[in-house]
Amino acid sequence: MAMLGKRRSPVVRRERQPSQSAAAVKAGDGSLVIERLAHDGRGVARNADGKTVFVDAALPKERVEVAIHRQRKRYDEAHIRERFNAADGRVEPPCIYATRCGGCDLQHLSVDGQREHKRQVLIDLLKRQSIEAPGEVPMLIGGDAGYRRRARLGVKCDAQGHVHLGFRARGSEQLVDIDSCHVLVPPLSALLPRLRAQLESLEAPRHVGHLELLLTDADVTTVVVRQLRDVPEDEQRWRAFAAREGLACALRRGRQSTDLIWMSDQPRLVTAVDDGRRQLSLVPGDFLQVNAEINQRLIDTVRGWLAPRGDERLLDLFAGIGNFSLALADDVGSVTAVEGSSEMVERLRDNADHNGLEVTALQADLSDPDATVEALIAEHDTVLLDPPRDGADALCRRLAQSDVTRVVYISCDPASLARDAAHLLGGGFSLSRLAMADMFPHTAHLESLALFERPKRIERPERLQRLERPERIERKCRRDGGLESPVSGGKH
Repeated sequence: MAMLGKRRSPVVRRERQPSQSAAAVKAGDGSLVIERLAHDGRGVARNADGKTVFVDAALPKERVEVAIHRQRKRYDEAHIRERFNAADGRVEPPCIYATRCGGCDLQHLSVDGQREHKRQVLIDLLKRQSIEAPGEVPMLIGGDAGYRRRARLGVKCDAQGHVHLGFRARGSEQLVDIDSCHVLVPPLSALLPRLRAQLESLEAPRHVGHLELLLTDADVTTVVVRQLRDVPEDEQRWRAFAAREGLACALRRGRQSTDLIWMSDQPRLVTAVDDGRRQLSLVPGDFLQVNAEINQRLIDTVRGWLAPRGDERLLDLFAGIGNFSLALADDVGSVTAVEGSSEMVERLRDNADHNGLEVTALQADLSDPDATVEALIAEHDTVLLDPPRDGADALCRRLAQSDVTRVVYISCDPASLARDAAHLLGGGFSLSRLAMADMFPHTAHLESLALFERPKRIERPERLQRLERPERIERKCRRDGGLESPVSGGKH
């Protein structure tokens, strides 16, 4: 019964002792030479039999002795037992938890090396779809430390009653305890030891699933507690913690609920965009780019690429709470913003009103666009996409058959961008601009930005002439308060 209620580790464990298979991997002098980096940042080598081996924290041209911790049919996964030389780009990781925490997996590579690797990943994934980058690919960069303004930390109480707070180890369910974080904004990083002490003071810390941290403008720190079961005594402890620390605190009760129960006065959370010209209100759980500096670089780049004349009809899909819609509203003739979450649509409308902007905000399921969404596409010449990691497969297929002449695509997954780009190019678009945005320094994740353009079509596809006209859509939206479609999934 000792294991009752405890999360069991995966069947395949990361073994640090060399196994019989590890000996079989070694060639000649018992070492492997790393040939290149995989897209996820791991070193790639081949053993004496030609089998591919992915090696954690290894860099090209390094000679390493490895131990296999996972075997697959076509490849093995390994970690370094001994490294015999250091690559030119190797650096000492800036974070003391780098070798254990799975949050930042590229800290052993110089920041310049990380960025160049990500740029090459973007170019390579496009090439796999037979798409060539349009010349040199610029990089949108900012600071590489203290940039992350939101995060989710796991909480676990072990069999001995010890509380663990931190991020998961790579490829594992095990939590790595941390008391600071190199990439969190300083106010959130400094809060970690006090959060640990607070968890240790609770009556039932085992009923806390995770903590969500958020820092918004005016240095408002928000802590959202995933409370798996009601514990009234602990609710009072969280109220006292919020008052003592001068922060906002809320509970999400249960495993599935999205409702917030505030343990403090409910704050008005605001973030500034477009160099402070726009103020966006939000609530915890709304999509917000983790890196405010790079988000501004994205807005500036979109505006520069589009060079608006003031008469464009912009359709912003996956609009969130208005990050791009509100920033560009004064630059174009009209903006229609579509978002899957009805709650975020309401906040987008409120944000537009608060900023004195005219933006039409609608709700629709963009993962499975219907004829109504196609009608919206038919009435706009410029489309902006900022989809979740799954991308916008169905939408790009429809855009390829539309009259749209320009598509700006902001992507958090270069593989889905490459797939969707192939649809657009098949519809007569060309890839005219491309950039890599280092939204997540010290990780293998990257954001990218692409502009697709094509000449204006003379004849509209016949099937679009039969779709519902936009004036009928507008009347329907005024009557119903939004498009009556299922809510789509959130972003990353």
